[in-house]
Amino acid sequence: MPRLFGTDGVRGIANLELTPELAFLLGRAGASVLAGETSHRPRFLIAEDTRISCSMLESALVAGLCSAGADVALCGVLPTPGLAYLTRELGFDAGAMISASHNSFEFNGIKFFQGDGFKLPDLVEDRIEAHVNDTVEETERPVGHALGRRLELPDAAGRYEAHLRSALSPSLTGLTLVVDCANGATSRIAPALFRSLGATVVAIGDAPDGININERCGSTHLAGLAAKVVECRADLGIAFDGDGDRMLAVDEAGATVDGDQILAILSLEMKRRGTLAEDTLVGTVMSNLGLDRFAEREGIRLLKTDVGDRYVLERMQSGGFRIGGEQSGHVILLDHATTGDGILSALHVLSVLQSSGQPLSAAASVMRVLPQVIRNAKVPNAQKHLVLEDPDLVRICSESERKLDGQGRLLVRPSGTEPKIRVMLEGDDRELISDLADMLVREIERRFGTISEAAERQE
Repeated sequence: MPRLFGTDGVRGIANLELTPELAFLLGRAGASVLAGETSHRPRFLIAEDTRISCSMLESALVAGLCSAGADVALCGVLPTPGLAYLTRELGFDAGAMISASHNSFEFNGIKFFQGDGFKLPDLVEDRIEAHVNDTVEETERPVGHALGRRLELPDAAGRYEAHLRSALSPSLTGLTLVVDCANGATSRIAPALFRSLGATVVAIGDAPDGININERCGSTHLAGLAAKVVECRADLGIAFDGDGDRMLAVDEAGATVDGDQILAILSLEMKRRGTLAEDTLVGTVMSNLGLDRFAEREGIRLLKTDVGDRYVLERMQSGGFRIGGEQSGHVILLDHATTGDGILSALHVLSVLQSSGQPLSAAASVMRVLPQVIRNAKVPNAQKHLVLEDPDLVRICSESERKLDGQGRLLVRPSGTEPKIRVMLEGDDRELISDLADMLVREIERRFGTISEAAERQE
């Protein structure tokens, strides 16, 4: 049986895979595991992004939590890092975010946070999953005054914005920014915050309607942002994902500045200021080879983890490191946040630009991005774990690596959130790595079966 929790909580198509019934069970199990040891009535905080299914899942999750005797306070629409911050700051026992991050609107997810604002480790998720799957021994049901209550948290967005201001408030006077909010959780907060700091802001993707979240906008679709930056002659563009925990940018010419380049900009500035703990930056196995070369040149140690910001965070915590992240735009600044925070990352990048007087293109030039191609092989979820065990495919991958002649690398890994196998190649020869990536996708789909678009939605 596949594990219920993926790399970022429980995720699936709302009302098909992530049903109200499952959300109810997750609420009851979450209350039992995360707050069951408290000597007081457990207190949970819940936030959501702008998907049409959020209200349905919120109602079911609240019902499950209250049925286990937990009080629940609702934030409404709020970025994931805002939920993490308020959970810790206001002394809640745990938090839950209803969001599927960068996925399209028909997906949704539930991810839990501990009382300290950090995501759950695997072992705690396993305990919650065991409770959800336990159909033999029914969890005790409180009655009467022991039932939980549903409450509202006043001005959650304002409290989060105040936290951002206290962390960093650079003067943005004179800057023109295009801000793409992905029609998601940052839509009300980000443009207003940047304007209040003095920037001229052109906001796009800031009119959520329940179904347009991440639709040809945000950090996974940068073409519209790039075009708008050039059209407006803006200084740069900033793009968030649906729940606001990641951020990418485009420079004044519309060129993409990805998460690896943002990590390079910020870690170099921290090293110059003497705040880069152990002169160490934490990335993932998907980090561009250009980040390795940057780190070696600048005397920065680059550590790599499995893909997923949770694994980056675990490595940062275990080593006392202060910055880490992913190419996708998750940047964790542990001095200020317990999770990736797109708005906070943007403020730090903008602060570097203002203090240095550089345009973003110049700041990003500290790292040369090597050509990289990423292809997705569509494979049913039930088959994904077999791909890396296939001896013929292992042999084909080894032969492909030899063709790179030590001047590139190959990574094949199952997606943690979708029915896909990711195939990534890097190297100086773009044509070669593209051909190898296309060949590997064909081989994977031939051996393990591709799926139709309709079937993919039901995986």
